[in-house]
Amino acid sequence: VSNMDDINLHYRFRNWRRRIREIREVRAVRYRERLKRMLRDGDILRYHGNSDEVGCFVASRPLSKRNRYFEVTIVDTGVRGMIAVGLVPQLYKLDHQPGWLPDSVAFHADDGKLYNGNTVGQQFGSKCCRGDRIGCGISLDSEDGQLTVFFTKNGSEVGSVDIAASPDTLYPAVGMHSLGEEVLLDLNAEWGMEEDDGQMIVDSHEEDWARLHDVKVTGTLLEYVGKGKSIVDVGLAQARRPLNTRFHYYELEITDAGEKCYIALGLARRDYPKDRHPGWSRGSIAYHADDGKLFHGSGVGDPFGPRCFEGDVMGCGILFPRDFNLDGGDDADDWDVDMVPKPSAVQNDLYANNEDEEEEEEGEEVDGSKVMVFFTRNGKVVGRREVALPVGGFYPTIGMMSTGEKVRVDLHPLSG
Repeated sequence: VSNMDDINLHYRFRNWRRRIREIREVRAVRYRERLKRMLRDGDILRYHGNSDEVGCFVASRPLSKRNRYFEVTIVDTGVRGMIAVGLVPQLYKLDHQPGWLPDSVAFHADDGKLYNGNTVGQQFGSKCCRGDRIGCGISLDSEDGQLTVFFTKNGSEVGSVDIAASPDTLYPAVGMHSLGEEVLLDLNAEWGMEEDDGQMIVDSHEEDWARLHDVKVTGTLLEYVGKGKSIVDVGLAQARRPLNTRFHYYELEITDAGEKCYIALGLARRDYPKDRHPGWSRGSIAYHADDGKLFHGSGVGDPFGPRCFEGDVMGCGILFPRDFNLDGGDDADDWDVDMVPKPSAVQNDLYANNEDEEEEEEGEEVDGSKVMVFFTRNGKVVGRREVALPVGGFYPTIGMMSTGEKVRVDLHPLSG
């Protein structure tokens, strides 16, 4: 063998080794997720850039007819809420939002638009905020060469689009573009529910409520259906059972602030007037979202905490004494709270001309127990107020009063 043959053999062997290494790298990428300017901690994805750069995550496996759907829950919208959920090719450029480049499609939370291989989006759905769940999937009815991609929000389909692709070429992707953005990723989510099962889920929550006035309940979602024109158009929802030492706290999430965000969360006596916002009449206390005030048995509110908006979670609970025992009769008619607050400088304009409509007698019977009622906003305590517990206890009570208002309620977020 000549020296030239040795040289040729050497280069041939080196090229062969390089080719094997390239094949291995491609195979490794195929089964490895890709991310840039993002951190993953279990199922949590967080933006890790400077807001001038796009962060992108691409899953390790494409959608298929066996695994055709995934979901992302917005934990925090950060500074701008520029979160995108969609499908991209395997080797998508990670410094671009999903949907911006050809052969990719995505639903963007900050503007509710669909981006289909273009940096210019088209109006598609509503904007998304903290707590919203965005889903993306492929239809089983797609034809060869054409794939139907659909998007969902909080379990309801937003819309769909047909693209030229096959299922095994598109990978779940999430994009972010501002500080503080964080999502919960579920690559194994399932889409589609039997109608009967769904109906059972909805019906199972209706029994949680003893009274619903101008409020429609769908599962855990409460929707105001009143006129929303004046003070008498209050929508009221009152739970069937009072708070107790086991279930001493409940929460609501404002899923739609409606026209005015006249949403109140609080506690009231069992026979509280149906046309009064919680907190306005005696035997009630409530934190009001629209002005951040605490109303304690009066139409005059005290400055208490920040205003609340769409996406915020409001909570209300009771700190019971260690030796507390609720043994008041359920049929008692007399209720009261301790110390009606002194009028503050600013009065509730809606209530101003109606304060004298419901005069209540002095010296009503009360339970001897004092309890501390507290309120929270997005997991942090806003403030507290000591009150005398009405006979029979305090019932979780929610009020709404302007068109379009919707809240999602969890009556038992924690116990003990």
